[in-house]
Amino acid sequence: MNFAILIVCAYLLGSIPFGLLIAKAHRKDLRKIGSGNIGATNLTRALGRKWGIFCFCLDACKGLLPMLIAGRFYHDSPAIINLILTLAVGCAAVLGHVFPVYLRFEGGKGVATSFGVTLGFWPYYSLPALISFAVWVAVVLIWKYISLASIVAALTFPIVLILAIITIPQWSFTALWPLLVVAVTLPIMLTVRHRANIKRILAGTENKALSK
Repeated sequence: MNFAILIVCAYLLGSIPFGLLIAKAHRKDLRKIGSGNIGATNLTRALGRKWGIFCFCLDACKGLLPMLIAGRFYHDSPAIINLILTLAVGCAAVLGHVFPVYLRFEGGKGVATSFGVTLGFWPYYSLPALISFAVWVAVVLIWKYISLASIVAALTFPIVLILAIITIPQWSFTALWPLLVVAVTLPIMLTVRHRANIKRILAGTENKALSK
């Protein structure tokens, strides 16, 4: 029952369109600016990097907070069941951002919220997430494309998780297989959500990161 309530609340929290609300507070419609996306990257184009970072943090918290709360119930269920239920909470938050009930299921791409989810699932997802974030920063600094950095970081995440399971004696594929399923599924979804960006990158028309 606790997890059922958490899953619903995580979805509703994930559905809050912080980027759209921040833009509206500045009398702008984010859906009519740049790519039309309601996430932090497009908000950066509309209002500047400061507001983009603020939005990213808020969107990340939509994934982080439900996971931290779910962690309180972690030891109340058998391991595999608990992993699945905890992951369901995180996935609900991401799906809320991508398909928000408040916006007729037309939302963002889920990068920041997914990052929050991974940070909140210590240690299994948190360590790979930090490495993936470092990859994200490196790609942005080298190629200046936020979308490319998000895709590369997302695809890096399951690879790092697999390497961690192989190298950490206490971890095993048998016990952690639900983590792998989600770790592969989310990057695929994020990449698909970036398909328009991929086309623009290949065509040389994708917007680069703002310098200020």
